[in-house]
Amino acid sequence: MSAREPDEELARGLVAGDDACLAAAYHRWSALVHTLAWRSLGDSKEAEDVTQQVFLGVWRGRHGYRPERGPLAGWIVGITRRRIADALSARTRRGELVAAAGAALGTADPSCGRPEAALDRVLVRYELDRLPTAQRRVLRLAFFEDLTQTQIAARTGWPLGTVKSHARRGLHQLRRRLEQQACGEDRYAMHERCEKPGPARA
Repeated sequence: MSAREPDEELARGLVAGDDACLAAAYHRWSALVHTLAWRSLGDSKEAEDVTQQVFLGVWRGRHGYRPERGPLAGWIVGITRRRIADALSARTRRGELVAAAGAALGTADPSCGRPEAALDRVLVRYELDRLPTAQRRVLRLAFFEDLTQTQIAARTGWPLGTVKSHARRGLHQLRRRLEQQACGEDRYAMHERCEKPGPARA
């Protein structure tokens, strides 16, 4: 028996829906998947999450495996790279929400006393809840459940283009409303300074 034949047999069983073959694939390649994820993400928990997502993707996408295009291990590594990219994109999406809040709220005059970070988070959640239902749902799934836009499309049943449109418009509205909040704080602080009486003259 050649060294490659066991992998080919494993692949055939996997494509046929044999969950024992999935378990064998996990046993054989999960350490490699975890190592690749950890090197790219630098976070053990995220690497574990990616590893689970990869083998879930292996099972769900098993009918898409084509032996003539390469060995099973290479196909699994390809899924791993995509899941790592998804995880990095999720970080970016979380950063966008933080940036939307930070850039807007950070424009307020520091002399008027910035709210604490906890208050800022409450404000972000409040403004998020004011968005139209579809936009709010997409952003919540993205930021609080770490779903990719493709996963959101699968969860909601909406076309991917629709999900992207809701995400883009929702972020734009969220940023604009937070900027309006910050401008309101600026005007209030300016009003307070103008109304504050100066020292009495002799």
